[in-house]
Amino acid sequence: MVAAQNNNRQMVIESDHQYEFADTYFRQGRYAEAILEFERFIHFFPDEQRVPKAYYRIGLSLLNSGRFKEAIDSFSTIIHRWYPSDLSMNSYFRMSECLMKIQDSGSAVRLLEHLAETAPSQIIRDEAYYRIGWIYLETGNFAKALESFQKIRRANWDRFRLNEITSELSKDNLFPQKKPLFAGALSIIPGAGFVYCERYQDALVAFLLNSAFIWSACESFDSGNDGLGSIITFVGTGFYLGNIYGAVSSAHKYNRASKKTFLENLKSRTAVTLSTVKEMPGLVLGVRYSF
Repeated sequence: MVAAQNNNRQMVIESDHQYEFADTYFRQGRYAEAILEFERFIHFFPDEQRVPKAYYRIGLSLLNSGRFKEAIDSFSTIIHRWYPSDLSMNSYFRMSECLMKIQDSGSAVRLLEHLAETAPSQIIRDEAYYRIGWIYLETGNFAKALESFQKIRRANWDRFRLNEITSELSKDNLFPQKKPLFAGALSIIPGAGFVYCERYQDALVAFLLNSAFIWSACESFDSGNDGLGSIITFVGTGFYLGNIYGAVSSAHKYNRASKKTFLENLKSRTAVTLSTVKEMPGLVLGVRYSF
């Protein structure tokens, strides 16, 4: 209990009341208010045993509010001050999620690798390797993902459904892909590259448009109108090159969409609920990486 001066009046603040007040805001999803009240709790009761939980709630509130860099600071405080507590273990995982949100996959991997090397529990080390594997999958490095999954203790493979995951990743052709350079080469014939990428409407448009320019240019030169023919040729060349560039771009888009479909299907078949470390009542520990 502390007393604070407010407009010449003394206001008594009790730790239980202040924490529950802040926690009510958090559970209601009113994260801005929750952050303010948890910070007030930490300020008035710096030695209270729930201070680490208050920092963690602040971090979660910042994460849920999209303030990822600030959330990293809050989770980092827990790691540095209360390692190796349960909350510090979870703070590593939450920090990695924040880093993925700001598209810093390299730092996320390094953070989890440090946890995997120093964590006091084998199951936490395994979960760290599992999360690293999924980061590599999301960023397209399937060989590194498989390498990370294989570091997990065999006794926990069923827990993480790794037999199915590693079986899929060991296949020669994980998902259908198109060759961008080949698509560009085919586009020497306008529209052929789009056909290869299964974009048939674009192929028809490219073929008709380029054919029209070629025909118009030839007609202009044949009729002696060289100036108009030159203009049409210049404009048509731009569309012709655009047809090649569009086919190459379409191949890349096809590959990205194919990879995304593969990963979504793999996730749906191998989804697991991670609950390695006990957090606080009402909180669920899960893995969700978005790009």
